[in-house]
Amino acid sequence: MATFGYLSKEVLTGFDNYKYSAVDTSPVANYICHPLWNWIVQFYPLWIAPNVLTFSGFLLLLISFFVMTYFDVDFYASSRDYPNYDPIPNWVWLMGAVNNFLSHNLDGTDGKQARRTGTSSPLGELFDHGLDSMGTLFIPVALYSIFGRSEMSVDVFRAYYILLGIMTCFIISHFEKYNTGILFLPWGYDISQIAMTFVYLLTFFGTYEIWKFTVPGLGWTAAECVVMLCYMGFFFLTFPPTVYNLYISYRDRTGKMRSFSEAVRPLVSTGLLFSMLLFWANMSTYRVMENHPRLFYWTTGAAFSNIACNLIIAQMSNTRCELVNTLLLPLFSIVFLCGLFSLGTIEFYLLWSYCIYVTVSHVIFGVSVVSEMCEHFNIKAFSIPVKKS
Repeated sequence: MATFGYLSKEVLTGFDNYKYSAVDTSPVANYICHPLWNWIVQFYPLWIAPNVLTFSGFLLLLISFFVMTYFDVDFYASSRDYPNYDPIPNWVWLMGAVNNFLSHNLDGTDGKQARRTGTSSPLGELFDHGLDSMGTLFIPVALYSIFGRSEMSVDVFRAYYILLGIMTCFIISHFEKYNTGILFLPWGYDISQIAMTFVYLLTFFGTYEIWKFTVPGLGWTAAECVVMLCYMGFFFLTFPPTVYNLYISYRDRTGKMRSFSEAVRPLVSTGLLFSMLLFWANMSTYRVMENHPRLFYWTTGAAFSNIACNLIIAQMSNTRCELVNTLLLPLFSIVFLCGLFSLGTIEFYLLWSYCIYVTVSHVIFGVSVVSEMCEHFNIKAFSIPVKKS
């Protein structure tokens, strides 16, 4: 397979010296998930490569996303306000529960399978976290498919803020590792995965109508309660521990001790991406996000994943993170034009064009990086070589 030379010699040398360092203090992970995963991994054949588990879990989430897209492109199917739209078939929610449960467990056991088979490598960690960066798209979009766009839910902008919040939590954890050298696994990840499986199951048994209620005393709908829970997760489970861990690393001089300008480099591209997309959505005369929310969300996810993957490569290889991701340059031109002119339906074609561009570019980037790392480490991504006796 032809490669595009995404990894420099400096980066590959950094990977040679890389050692995995992570801290997981989550009670849910330590007392529920890890014991379960330690039991599950015993049943895997030793010839199954860890990356096969990782990729299989990602594909299950991708299947759920596209099935929901087929039945409900614009999030109207679970809304009482739009009786002309057929509800999403109930079996889709059961499929979502099964796929989410399997994906979570496959993602949790891939590292254990790597250690069990003696195939741990920087490629495995990069592959795992790289796919997780795209996976930040799936849970908030699935939740919005369940609650729908109606008087008992929230609008596309509030759903988008939750999506950006989850992506921010992901990028912050790797920004934290970029500066401290340690990946502090967020508590919210396993909690959200388990909760999402139960939400799917409840929707399967009660249909989407089960969520059409208002909490007595608060006056909040079920959707608004979920939004508030997400905000609480952002501001209590993610941001404070990150600030504390960074403070400790500088106080005790255990981290990378970068200057402020160097330390915040990983956040620049993400900040630019979110700012430009929000500016476009708010200034659009075509109301581009309201008319095509799922396409807008996917575009955000693909561009964000590329930024996150570049950060993960930098922090694993201990090299300097990029300042501005090159995929943002066409977006800057699009937003500039939409800010100056009333483009109308042309914005629809611009969104599609940019979506295809970032998706294809990111896939090529991912395939090329995996190929280059396999060549460098003389390994195969999806198979374990047979050991000669």
